[in-house]
Amino acid sequence: MEFTYTENGNKHVVVVNGRLDAVTAGEFDKESDSWVSGGKLHIIADLSELEYISSAGLRSILTSAKKLKSAQGSIAFCGLNGMVEEVFSVSGFSAMFPIHQNIDDALAG
Repeated sequence: MEFTYTENGNKHVVVVNGRLDAVTAGEFDKESDSWVSGGKLHIIADLSELEYISSAGLRSILTSAKKLKSAQGSIAFCGLNGMVEEVFSVSGFSAMFPIHQNIDDALAG
């Protein structure tokens, strides 16, 4: 799993590349801890490069969202496609979090 960062004002775009599953969920947890500790509280997670997400990955996202919320932050998602989009829909995450088509829409939202 790889993370690429860009900033736009107080919003931080994180492109997540690879798989988010039981093997890599710990990496995502560590990254989200660094967001909060580093003051990056408004995250846009671009999942267009995410190949696969499991229930462990969803749990990691939920934990990260709770950490951000408790620090007065937020998380939104963009670039969902294929299997990742389906998992977000079936799990109800599409109703729980702001979902945007692309980074530009997410930054405007």
